[in-house]
Amino acid sequence: MKSLYIHIPFCKSICSYCDFAKMFYNEFLALSYLDELSNEVNNNYKQDMLETIYIGGGTPSILSKKELNKLFSITNKLNIEPNYEFTIEANIADINEDFLKLCKSNKVNRLSIGIETINDKFYKFLNRENNIEDIKNKILLAKKYFSNINIDLMYAFPNETIEDLKCDLDFFKSLDIEHISIYSLIIEENTKLYIDGIKPISEELDREMYYYIIDYLENIGYKHYEISNFSKEGLESRHNLNYWDNLNYYGFGLGASGYIENTRYTNTRGINSYLKGNYRIYEEKLDKNKMMEEELICGLRKMKGINEKTFKEKFSIDIRDVFNIDDLINKGLLIEEDNYIYIPKDKLYVSNNILLNFILD
Repeated sequence: MKSLYIHIPFCKSICSYCDFAKMFYNEFLALSYLDELSNEVNNNYKQDMLETIYIGGGTPSILSKKELNKLFSITNKLNIEPNYEFTIEANIADINEDFLKLCKSNKVNRLSIGIETINDKFYKFLNRENNIEDIKNKILLAKKYFSNINIDLMYAFPNETIEDLKCDLDFFKSLDIEHISIYSLIIEENTKLYIDGIKPISEELDREMYYYIIDYLENIGYKHYEISNFSKEGLESRHNLNYWDNLNYYGFGLGASGYIENTRYTNTRGINSYLKGNYRIYEEKLDKNKMMEEELICGLRKMKGINEKTFKEKFSIDIRDVFNIDDLINKGLLIEEDNYIYIPKDKLYVSNNILLNFILD
């Protein structure tokens, strides 16, 4: 399976936590960017059949109708499987009938909406505006056009309490959405929060919030299928599963990454370089050890984990001949069941530490 990601870096305002490639929206720059994006796709897309497309940002929904049509003129040339998934990210403020109709008429069948929280003080902290009634109305409108919608939940704000978190979850529950992605607030370098000296909450409270979210969402019928993702049955993000299954995907646009024919690459974040056609700043051909590392590091993010038989078929070697699986099982850091190896629920919070065991020298 192949997937394709397109990055649209433009935003109305810059969120205080965001570390993605982004810049303030400018009409002239947006049109120039889309022209160069078209060139990049034309020069690098190899006419593969695609099962998933994802347009992220930035804020893709900030584009004007003219610019969106220009963007969709690129995606409409792609070869797409009949049973495809095509997601576009949207800001709640940009959702209206015209936007939804335009997306629907250009093969988009899934929306991803960044709500993050309904708490006023945290919204201001994120440098965003908030209106609960507007959110409700926009989600109801979006559901008239799309039956597969994701919303993002952020937690671990400074001074946030479990009761604050419960209020957000209760609101998300009322929306009856198909998919929820959760993100702990991370203070990344070069963000406003980092520059302002904001400190993260305690690890103990962060952990408590993480497991509170898991229990809450599972109790109302969501399937926890990846460390940070929950869905109704059969509505997992196929695009993201492609990443975690360590399969090939194209990445186009500013700051985008891709993985094609055992080569990982990353695009420049510099708009001037990009507009001159200088796309990639990093490229690495992976050897077998690196591919096996990434198979485990990506695959163990899934709740079902790694299939031992699939690993052997893919790499012609038993997983135990490469990694010290049994030692981690004996320590309670992994579980083996029905030919799958996975991280137990009570160890998910320290999964990054567990995954370090799969880096080969």
